[in-house]
Amino acid sequence: MSLKIAFLGAGSLGFTRRLVQDLLYVQELRDTRFVLHDINPHNLEMVHQIIERDIKANNLAATVESSIDRRASLQDADYVICCVRIGGLEAFKTDVEIPLKYGVDQCVGDTLAPGGIMYGQRTIAAMLEFCKDIRECARPGAILLNYSNPNAMNTWACNQYGKVPTIGLCHGVQHGAKQIADALKIPAEQFDYKCVGINHQTWYVEVRRNGKLVPQQEIFEAMSADEELRKTEKVRLDMFKRFGYYSTESNGHLSEYVPYYRKRPSEILDWIDLSSWINGETGGYLRVCTEERNWFEYEFPELLKKAPSRFDNRSHEHGSYIIESLETGRIYRGHFNVINQNHITNLPNGCVIEIPGYVDRNGLNMPVYGALPLACAATCAASVRVQEMAVEAAVNGDVLLLKQAMLHDPLTAAVCNPPEVWQMVDEMIVAQAEWLPQYAHYVEEAKKNLAANYIKSGALPLNPQTRLEVRDTAAIVKARREAEAKKQAEKAAAEYNPDKRV
Repeated sequence: MSLKIAFLGAGSLGFTRRLVQDLLYVQELRDTRFVLHDINPHNLEMVHQIIERDIKANNLAATVESSIDRRASLQDADYVICCVRIGGLEAFKTDVEIPLKYGVDQCVGDTLAPGGIMYGQRTIAAMLEFCKDIRECARPGAILLNYSNPNAMNTWACNQYGKVPTIGLCHGVQHGAKQIADALKIPAEQFDYKCVGINHQTWYVEVRRNGKLVPQQEIFEAMSADEELRKTEKVRLDMFKRFGYYSTESNGHLSEYVPYYRKRPSEILDWIDLSSWINGETGGYLRVCTEERNWFEYEFPELLKKAPSRFDNRSHEHGSYIIESLETGRIYRGHFNVINQNHITNLPNGCVIEIPGYVDRNGLNMPVYGALPLACAATCAASVRVQEMAVEAAVNGDVLLLKQAMLHDPLTAAVCNPPEVWQMVDEMIVAQAEWLPQYAHYVEEAKKNLAANYIKSGALPLNPQTRLEVRDTAAIVKARREAEAKKQAEKAAAEYNPDKRV
């Protein structure tokens, strides 16, 4: 009997299509029944068309369906993959723009800091509803694979309060590992590593070449000698220098989880690089998402002209490997977000940690790591306590606890005083009220607070040099097509041999 895999938030073509291809790369999964769910029927239909075309072109028995009815999509599902963004760009914009008024400068805003905390409030409210539907509609024991950020908060809430077995998945660990391997010039077959911590704040505590431990100082020197890394990973290299270990996620991500690098507008440019948003640009991820909001309208017709994808390769996303291992018994090792049960002994039990583990037909097997280096543990612990308060606030609609979570956030605390934090939270609750049902009881009071007691922010002037203008989607698509055409022409020219005759 074939598996049924349901996707929640399937209206994102790139991610959904890639995961389907990964799953159908596995011979035993090539008759899977996919059901795609999204609240945007227009995008959902386009994703459905592309994936259905891919499956037919590969002559597989797999099927794909789509529905805006979530419970119907989940009926009898064996696995559920979640990649939703609750509130879309409209809410995301307030995650970034409102804190900026108070001097809280975020690059991404999806994990911690004000943007991540409020994103968690919206997403947890929705994901607990998903969990209820999974319990009632999916097969008993169905596993939720969560890709939605803030990953640790969402995974925490779904396991503890949603009562659905949930694994948080992310690709940040793999990306950082590749940077290390490249800097050390270690071939993949000779490279091994162990990365331990919490999502987006994991630390490469062990790196091995042919089984032999590579000293951290050697890793630091190799990475610091790389001109590109010195330019694009200034925060991560500085953290490496002071903490003794390299950390995920990206320069932009890491810079907003700690209080050191984005608290003074005049210094932010010293720590970021504007060649790519992920290197620290103010509101960079929001800009890129905004630019690509109409991507479907421009690219969908072009995609239909191109040849369908062949299922002859696989990405490094963990999801397909986990399902393959659970169904076939093949052992897979990866880094997963799970509930801490004495796995990291100096982080609280019950929080969500990211550590290496194994999967086979018996399930997830997560070895005990032990104690993190003290400085790494201290940084993670500060984030964990914010996450804990944010999760409890989201579950219970507790305004005071939400404000206390924001007050304890490392970046926010480095910039704002307590009255500013209280006001900022009120302003964000009012702006995001339609996605925050658990705070419906407080919205009118928040409005009254803002009308009666609005205080002037004490934030320093923002540095416009750290932020780029949003570009026109059509112009971006046109530039990409021209660049791709140029790349193909250069490739063809390089391969041309005038002496070769057909």
